[in-house]
Amino acid sequence: MDEEPLVSVVRGTPTDRELAALVAVLAARSTAMDAAAPRPPASAWLMSARPSMGSSSWRRSGLPR
Repeated sequence: MDEEPLVSVVRGTPTDRELAALVAVLAARSTAMDAAAPRPPASAWLMSARPSMGSSSWRRSGLPR
């Protein structure tokens, strides 16, 4: 273990529980940043430009709106 530690206590003497809480928060934050951001839902305007994917959508495309 000749690597430098990722987290070091500079001041004070934290308890085991405090260190465990700190590690849990840091681990949760790092995984949240690594995950891909969810795409926002498509707007109604964007959905109106897309063709429908129903089985008889080609028939309804010729009908008046």
